[in-house]
Amino acid sequence: MSRIWAFFLTFLLSSYAIGQSLIVKTESGRVEGMANKTGDIRIFKGIPFAAPPVGNLRWKAPQPVSAWSGVKKCVAFGPSPMQAKPAPFMYWSSEFLIPEQPISEDCLYLNVWTGARSAAEKRPVFVYIYGGGFRSGGAGCAIYDGEAMAKKGVVFVTINYRVGVFGFLAHPELSKESGYKASGNYALLDMIAALKWVQKNAAAFGGDPKNVTIAGQSAGAFAVNFLAASPLAKGLFHRAIAESGGSFLSSPARPRLTLQDAEQLGVDFAGKLNAASLSDLRAKSAEEILKASGGLNGPVVDGYLLPEGIYEIYAKSRQNDVSLLLGWNGDDKVMGAPVKAEVFREQIRKRFGNQADAYFSVYPAQTEEESAQSQGNSNRDESFGIQDYTWAKMQTKTGKSPVFLYNFTRKVPAHTPQTQFGAFHTGEVPYAYNNLQTVDRPWEAIDRQIADVMSSYWVNFAKTGNPNGPNLPVWSAYTRESENTQIIDKTIENRPLPNKDKLRFWENYYGQK
Repeated sequence: MSRIWAFFLTFLLSSYAIGQSLIVKTESGRVEGMANKTGDIRIFKGIPFAAPPVGNLRWKAPQPVSAWSGVKKCVAFGPSPMQAKPAPFMYWSSEFLIPEQPISEDCLYLNVWTGARSAAEKRPVFVYIYGGGFRSGGAGCAIYDGEAMAKKGVVFVTINYRVGVFGFLAHPELSKESGYKASGNYALLDMIAALKWVQKNAAAFGGDPKNVTIAGQSAGAFAVNFLAASPLAKGLFHRAIAESGGSFLSSPARPRLTLQDAEQLGVDFAGKLNAASLSDLRAKSAEEILKASGGLNGPVVDGYLLPEGIYEIYAKSRQNDVSLLLGWNGDDKVMGAPVKAEVFREQIRKRFGNQADAYFSVYPAQTEEESAQSQGNSNRDESFGIQDYTWAKMQTKTGKSPVFLYNFTRKVPAHTPQTQFGAFHTGEVPYAYNNLQTVDRPWEAIDRQIADVMSSYWVNFAKTGNPNGPNLPVWSAYTRESENTQIIDKTIENRPLPNKDKLRFWENYYGQK
């Protein structure tokens, strides 16, 4: 009898959703979504937020989407942006990657999960920006599913943006035709277009356009940093979450380029394709462009979207001053296999010169084991730790909104010792969005508990700008004096930032205090 009643209740809920609210009117036309299995969440996938960036719109700022008549079925993800076919590598099994199909230049779509029954509810809106090194990724990845977050009370939105050379190519002709004397950064302009769509349409899904949180991981976190610094994004969001990423300090892996540098890369790229003009470049197929090497594949200080470097913008208190939730992982590294200790020591002495001894005092490399560990820790701290740490310090120095800092150190369970990568880069994402079920790992009860707590922190932050709430471990805001950090592991606790000696080395090296 209980099974029959459960089936009947599910049927009633689904029927209610289908009969009452699966068609929503957006600014461009009506869209029809679907209900989840229990009927309490409406899901809309593949809603266009800008015109397809193809043909003469390739390498242009996103243009308005054409309105449609009738009702557009929105029950499947739009194509992932143009990129290579996904293949598992390093720490990332297939669950962390986009679907194999479809992949297309025509990619500017977003997705919405909502539990709201009317526009009057005004739930917080949570906009997620995926990672992938700005060269890959897409919103159709299973770990970004928004149902669990919507069940906790937010309108959850995932967005696509152009990646690789499709999202970032700069060229003198592109700068000339743009109307704003710059080129590149199309991916970031895509994000801004999506946020403008949210401002105009969130209320129709029960969201509050005056309470929007942007969040991202890896390249998505770098993007959040750029948006937090860009005058073009002012007023489009009210809180920001960055998981493992920021762009305050340049490095050998991420050197700062001028617009002129970026444009020259574009000229060289066109030359390799034997394209004598911009029209020749746009006439090339997406496959030809994808296969070609060169061109810009990441953001640039262009004088338009980013008037100057992010550090300078924050130093002058010109950032979009919003509450921040920032952090990185215990094994947050993006690197290949470690080199032999002797080779590593030679590399460090060549790079750091008279600062090498200071480096080895915090990253020792006397034995092979010690060297391998130090290489990973150093990569983690220079790539992610020092960026987010600097972000926290600069916001507390020149901004008024609070910062909440975390370190995720739970070693993600693995089936074999060979697949035990610790608290690896991206490993926190299934926890933060309560999506452990999307990843094939031998999860324990403690993992489900961490995921529930972590996702509650994220939702509370989106609601109020503060992650704290009933029945959660207290999370004290970061201050420059206490440097409070929420350690997220089997035990979740707030304590002074660990590994400060390592971060201090990078501060001294880059000349920041």
